[in-house]
Amino acid sequence: MSTRKLLLRFAKPYPGLILLTILLGFSGALFNGISTALIVPVVLKIVGQEVDLTSAPPILSKMISPFDNAPENYRIGIMAGAIIFTIILKNLATYASALASSSLTRKLTADMREAGLKLLLEIDIDYYAKTKVGDLINRLGGEIGRAASAVGSTVKIVILGITILVFVGLLLSISWQLTIAATLLLSLVTLVNQYTISRSKIFGKMLSEMSKAYSISVLETLNGIRLVKATGNEEKEFQRIKKLIRDREKADFQSQVNSEAITPIGEVMGITALLMIVILSKTFFANEVSSLSTVLLTYLLVLLRVLPLLSQLNTIRSNFASTAASVDVANEFLSLDDKPFMGNGKLTYTKLQEGVSFNSLCFAYPGHEKLVLKDVNLYLPRGTTLALVGGSGAGKSTIADLLPRFYDPIAGAITIDGIDLRQFDVVSLRRRMGIVSQDTFLFNDSVKNNIAYGCPEASDDEIITATKRANAYEFISKLPQGFDTLIGDRGVMLSGGQRQRLAIARALVQNPEILILDEATSALDTVSERLVQAALDELSRDRTTLVIAHRLSTVQKADQIAVLDQGRVVEVGTHEQLLQKGGYYSRLYSMQFAERPETVTKQNQSLLRISHEIRTQLNSMIGFLRLLLDDLVDDAQERQELIEDSYKSAWRILNTIDIFDDVINSQIRGQILSISDQNQNVISSHYQNFNQISAEFRTSLNLILSSLRSLSDNLIYSLEEQIQFLSETYESAIYLINNLEKFEDSINA
Repeated sequence: MSTRKLLLRFAKPYPGLILLTILLGFSGALFNGISTALIVPVVLKIVGQEVDLTSAPPILSKMISPFDNAPENYRIGIMAGAIIFTIILKNLATYASALASSSLTRKLTADMREAGLKLLLEIDIDYYAKTKVGDLINRLGGEIGRAASAVGSTVKIVILGITILVFVGLLLSISWQLTIAATLLLSLVTLVNQYTISRSKIFGKMLSEMSKAYSISVLETLNGIRLVKATGNEEKEFQRIKKLIRDREKADFQSQVNSEAITPIGEVMGITALLMIVILSKTFFANEVSSLSTVLLTYLLVLLRVLPLLSQLNTIRSNFASTAASVDVANEFLSLDDKPFMGNGKLTYTKLQEGVSFNSLCFAYPGHEKLVLKDVNLYLPRGTTLALVGGSGAGKSTIADLLPRFYDPIAGAITIDGIDLRQFDVVSLRRRMGIVSQDTFLFNDSVKNNIAYGCPEASDDEIITATKRANAYEFISKLPQGFDTLIGDRGVMLSGGQRQRLAIARALVQNPEILILDEATSALDTVSERLVQAALDELSRDRTTLVIAHRLSTVQKADQIAVLDQGRVVEVGTHEQLLQKGGYYSRLYSMQFAERPETVTKQNQSLLRISHEIRTQLNSMIGFLRLLLDDLVDDAQERQELIEDSYKSAWRILNTIDIFDDVINSQIRGQILSISDQNQNVISSHYQNFNQISAEFRTSLNLILSSLRSLSDNLIYSLEEQIQFLSETYESAIYLINNLEKFEDSINA
């Protein structure tokens, strides 16, 4: 039933290709039957034996009769040529049918994968909260490929069925008695093969489940590789996935043992059936001795051509049974009936004129009864900022998800200029919104392409302007290839603050009319938060902004602050108004700032964190270099990997130094503005020492990067030169780690 659904849905655009495949298969079967029937009479004539077909079945006489008018001297040659010609036609038809069938399978695979990808892009976001990404990748890749193969097998079964029917018709015309006997004997083969086919279905389901478990485990392990390494669980994860690999290999072997048994069993029983037929032929043709040899040989030859087809049919049926589970999985995956899709409006969103209203919103996540939002009423006027604060689980992020219609409320509505969001085309609406969250996603692509993702047509000048406004231009310009630098998977080559600033630059290039900031600085340290917050202030200027924050210091300048508690709005007002009320917001504020550390202490803690980060990267790099110098690597590939890892560590240190420079400059500006003129010289002198240390680090790192890049690109061929470069790099790294003590002493001074 599932196969029929897939065929009706995806084979519908290719009726001509399906018909062509079947017609070519039928033609091949017909030519195959004709050439087979002609072989025995011609061979007997060639060896000089008289062929008497007067009492032979009519079909043989009719096949031979066209050659009776040919000259005697050329008759054998003409008949032999006819056989060769029909065999050539048969092979051409079979070849073309195989190409057509293969083309159909490829088209079905591509169509199903495209349909699956389109479904994943259009489906409601709640679907991803309930489905593992590894399972989706397995379905989109392996399962759909196996399902398409099963659909292709259906077409092959039809072609083989037609071919077998042609031969059965030929056998019946030669001797219906022998054909009935052969059918009964060969039915035993079918019964035996049916057992193996049913087992193939079981193994196919097992393989499908094991492939799913393997894909999910590998993807989750790679996504959580930092946690795996941080907890020292590499061996545990290896053994867990290794077991899945071995179990799947075992099941695959059992499936192969089962399917490979079909051919030898079929051959043994087929030969047995042939011998029985020869014995029976003496009884059926007892009165036709003159034509017995011709008829029997022709019949046996035709039957011998049928037996491999039966074996092939059983093999295809076994493969089909093995992939039946994948057909069910693919059919369920591609089905639109049980998937959540966001309803789309017809109005194209153009411009915000007045404001955004949240009217009596109630919301519960799909499949849950508990209300996350309860009768929420808020208004966000155009060009102003509304901040949402409250404890965890208060419903702040839910409101942020409802605004771009990741979900729809179960009661109430969000309106823009009095029009319900559900009446707008969702794509046009979202393109006018910008979202910056704490979980910034970056592609494994260049800095430039990541910034221009929301607006691919952006010019280089627009991108540069956006990065300057986002406080990102300085660190981008120091990257090895600048804006063309590849930043790794999810931006792993950058710090958290740098990733956030790239996300802000991306939003600036997109130039959104409505801005959503969801805990955009919550995962950052104090220093990075200051730089990112300055960029956010620039991004929010003259925009309609919805801000969510735990840190109340980031929302004090908001035009309105709404305080949420357990899904309800309990207070609304400005920072000063809410403090004067002495309510929930005032208590939150007191809890966060009552024991606030001194500014200088916080600054020193930030600098010490930078020092620890540099020390960690240096220790890693020194360890890699020591292995290289002591020649403790197994092969050239491992040596290359260690050099690459050392280069990455040096690059991360350079990025950290950029952050350090930003911190120092920020602290100098902040402290000089807050002290009297007579103390400004003292402050400048104190920070001058930091700048000197930074310059020394940068000089040494540039030399290290240059040496490692030369080694990585194999620009140094002599072994002595390689060792010299490694030694100098190692000494520079030791010098840097020793200088960290001077750096930390300066911090505590």
